[in-house]
Amino acid sequence: MPLQSMTGFARREGTVGRYRWAWELRSVNGKGLDLRLRFPPGLEQMETEVRKQLTERFSRGNMQISLSVTAAEAQLEAVLNKEALNAVMALRTELGDLVDPSPLRLDTLLTIRGLVDFREAKDDEEAMAGRDRAILDGLADALADLQAMREGEGDALARLLHGQIDRIASLTVVVENDPSRTPQEIARRLAGQVAALIEGVPSLDRERLHAEAALLATKADLREEIDRLKAHVLAARDLLEKGGPVGRKLDFLAQEFNRESNTICSKSNAAAVTTAGIELKVVIDQFREQVQNLE
Repeated sequence: MPLQSMTGFARREGTVGRYRWAWELRSVNGKGLDLRLRFPPGLEQMETEVRKQLTERFSRGNMQISLSVTAAEAQLEAVLNKEALNAVMALRTELGDLVDPSPLRLDTLLTIRGLVDFREAKDDEEAMAGRDRAILDGLADALADLQAMREGEGDALARLLHGQIDRIASLTVVVENDPSRTPQEIARRLAGQVAALIEGVPSLDRERLHAEAALLATKADLREEIDRLKAHVLAARDLLEKGGPVGRKLDFLAQEFNRESNTICSKSNAAAVTTAGIELKVVIDQFREQVQNLE
């Protein structure tokens, strides 16, 4: 599955009948999937279907989804008040010869208050259902655009993250191969420290000093940290290759990378190892910052 960034934007618009609709989708980083939907009055019933389509495609991101729908010129229809017309005709009959016997003209009828009412025509149910289907089809297209943008951003992030992981791996090798970590160098350095202590304080127990020196050498060894860094590198590469919503797992690995680099810096007794450890921390911080953008 492709990696996805949580950042994206999409807009789709179209017309159906006398209606013009537009979807606008915005997505930014988020711990989970937070959906904020906005519909025009009368279309709130679409919310369930919209949420369903979103959750099928995305698992993380703060998303703002808005729909606007506008109608073209209003279509008016004349509504005749038949009861009022019947009352008018009955009155005319009752008055008989007292009024003009010629047929009533339409313009005369229109002047009678309440006889004819003009109001906006309503579309029938079939037309409204067709409009709603077209709007939801437009949403599917907008979601595809948003996903494509997020995947494009995710691809760029993947290339960057691969480079940072490669750098972490190479710095781990630098630490592992530093001459200060060879048994001979460790023994030489500790022997010199023990000799200096004995020379300064002859009364010190030599056997106890040698035992303490051996303990310190064990504590200062970086083998475990190096092995864990290598394992984390393999795990991170595997997650990037697998793709999909792996942002949280990579964020956890970034924390583990940082833990090991901190330990290396605290245990280091050589300038080259300390320098590599500090650079590790810089690269790991950059790695974690980019991982925050992944779904």
